[in-house]
Amino acid sequence: MDKIDRRTWGLAMASVLLAAAGNARAEFPEKPVTLVVPFAAGGPSDKIARDLAEALRKRLNQTVIVENVGGAGGTLGTAKVATATPDGYTLLVHHIGFATAPTLYRKLPYKGIEDFAYLGLINEAPSTLIGRTTLPAKDFAELRKWIAADPTKVNLAHAGVGSASHLCGLMLQSALKAEMTTVPYKGTGPAMTDLMGGTVDLMCEQATNAVPQIEGGKVKAFAVTSKDRMKLPALAGVPTLAEGGLTDFSVTVWHGLYAPRNTPAPVLSKLNEALRGALKDPELIKRQEALGITVVSDARVEPAAHKKFVEAEVARWAKVIQAAGAYAD
Repeated sequence: MDKIDRRTWGLAMASVLLAAAGNARAEFPEKPVTLVVPFAAGGPSDKIARDLAEALRKRLNQTVIVENVGGAGGTLGTAKVATATPDGYTLLVHHIGFATAPTLYRKLPYKGIEDFAYLGLINEAPSTLIGRTTLPAKDFAELRKWIAADPTKVNLAHAGVGSASHLCGLMLQSALKAEMTTVPYKGTGPAMTDLMGGTVDLMCEQATNAVPQIEGGKVKAFAVTSKDRMKLPALAGVPTLAEGGLTDFSVTVWHGLYAPRNTPAPVLSKLNEALRGALKDPELIKRQEALGITVVSDARVEPAAHKKFVEAEVARWAKVIQAAGAYAD
């Protein structure tokens, strides 16, 4: 084979290999995609992931499975994705705890948020400040006075260290400059049960879980943590904490979608495209809004803006956690 023939043959082979690689990427996904939820089945994150899985299935034309890997405040499931093969078939659906874990846990089983590729923000949900029905306060103004009289006698429940209710409670105490007696539980269920039974006084809980109890008259709603009042009938008349004098107080429980670091760029691009399409799915939006959750439609559905948002959340919550000394290890 002369030099010209060899060169022609080499170029031809290179073209074949490039075309084959392109076809392989274009065929992603060739098998089911798994969404790892780092919490037990039945909770808000699990529900969100299952709704998202159905919407993603339509866009990827492939089965999307939800796998619950609970334990250690969400760090076990997160670590599983961080160390998974970076091929786009194992993804993580995580909430605000993704940004607080690097401060809450000083010894993580993974390196931190840099171990992941960012695919986009999914949704945001405000929390509610709720109390037992027998509390003497009728509104937030009266509640503030009641707390100020003796904060240590106020029992503030939360669903466990690192949970959204725990983080919201930390920020509430900081804003009120009142150190209450915190009562940790192993999940939202038992905490809510004791609140309804009058064993504890207050709880800062995601609207998704609180609305049914508020509508049933089993707990009293004092405020919401969103910037604006909510449209849900059960919360439409409930003021924001900012209206109650806690200016700039805004806590939302958000969820994002992540892949292991070093996942190929073409795969990440296809996953982000599928996510953006899923977040416009009318059925997904309807289900989320019924739970008091807003599906994200701004720039944060894009990887770069999503990462920037998470980095800002890490810095924001690090100050709150460090000031309280509320570490999980």
